[in-house]
Amino acid sequence: MKRNYVSNSTESVRMFKSDFLEALSKVHWTVPLFVYIPVIGYLCYVAFTKSTVTPVGFFALFAAGLAFWTFAEYVLHRYVFHFVPKAEWALRIHFIFHGVHHDYPSDAKRLVMPPSASIPMALALFFLFDWILPSTYIYSFFPGFLIGYLIYDISHYAIHHFNFKGGMWKRIKQHHMLHHYQDPSKGYGVSSPVWDKVFGSDFIKKAK
Repeated sequence: MKRNYVSNSTESVRMFKSDFLEALSKVHWTVPLFVYIPVIGYLCYVAFTKSTVTPVGFFALFAAGLAFWTFAEYVLHRYVFHFVPKAEWALRIHFIFHGVHHDYPSDAKRLVMPPSASIPMALALFFLFDWILPSTYIYSFFPGFLIGYLIYDISHYAIHHFNFKGGMWKRIKQHHMLHHYQDPSKGYGVSSPVWDKVFGSDFIKKAK
């Protein structure tokens, strides 16, 4: 992704003439929690009361869903959000979905995915996984996947707005800041740099 400039203003740049569409493009960082935690709770309830999965199977599938999210996060960020089309109309869509975040990385209202985008995507993935997985497994797998998504969304906000003094979160923040301010063609993992190491898109960090 070619970056023209970076504004460190926390204000939200206007993207739409329509006030309605403009409102849909902004969201407080807590909104995904209110939307998806009840969904996660309901899916877990169904998993334990109506599915054929054992308790051990539930936790195994839950962990698999959580782990698979980290891979999905990497793939979406690298191959969807950073795919730069040539058509002018497609470039506009690209800017709305991700380009604006690189130009205005401190925009507090565009650091988590708005429900207008995340809900259709979640529904599509739910039915895709339900089609792939054995019957009723989705109710154990998808809660883990959604937890992974929430960790990603909330940690993305924290990375941009919290100052971490040390430890794992400081390293994760440094990794993502390099993606924004050094080389946007590397460092696609947000909540975890694991897949960058696997697929060779990590930064070469100097040893202390």
